[in-house]
Amino acid sequence: MPDGSSIAVTRLRKDYMKLKKDPLPFISAEPLHSNILEWHYVIQGPPDSPYCGGVYHGRIKFPSEFPFRPPSIFMLTPNGRFKTNFRLCLSMSDYHPDTWNPAWTVSTILNGLLSFMLENTVTLGSLDTTEEEKMYYARKSIDFNMHDPVFQELFPEIYQECHQLILLRDESQTRVQSRHQTPGSSRINPHGRGFLMNTRFGRYIDFLRKKTRKE
Repeated sequence: MPDGSSIAVTRLRKDYMKLKKDPLPFISAEPLHSNILEWHYVIQGPPDSPYCGGVYHGRIKFPSEFPFRPPSIFMLTPNGRFKTNFRLCLSMSDYHPDTWNPAWTVSTILNGLLSFMLENTVTLGSLDTTEEEKMYYARKSIDFNMHDPVFQELFPEIYQECHQLILLRDESQTRVQSRHQTPGSSRINPHGRGFLMNTRFGRYIDFLRKKTRKE
């Protein structure tokens, strides 16, 4: 009879294939190359929320008894909704083994996390902040993630697209400053557009690029 860890590995591999076949809106996820029991995720702030423009990196740690026991869920990027590096108390986390359903997949967990993030329900690990504060953290999130080596390793396309967005943002700020010295210099350099539109996340980053220029 297989032990718990082998069952967990088999199940997580199956969930990974499902996630790749049917990607989730606003969410990407990858296991560590060295340990399939630790996954990292990236949430894109939905456009109709105060998290719009935010890119939120977090971690899920699965027990060797998964799927018969629930995982621990953490948020790593400051966001205004959850404490960072803190085990979140959610219905699908290890704080509530009594409500855990072994049929729930990694996709179920991530969808539930995003849904809870968009609510204002109070729980252990949640924060009480205003929409303006959440929007502030959204603007700062990309810069914060760029210093995380795991984010860079597991999500290289997202990392590169965020890097391009930062370059475009800095270029836009420089252009605004130069307009005060050089009248008529309002032409926008389209550098990076083709690269940004190559992926689903790239289209989101392209949306943020346009939003940045409007601001």
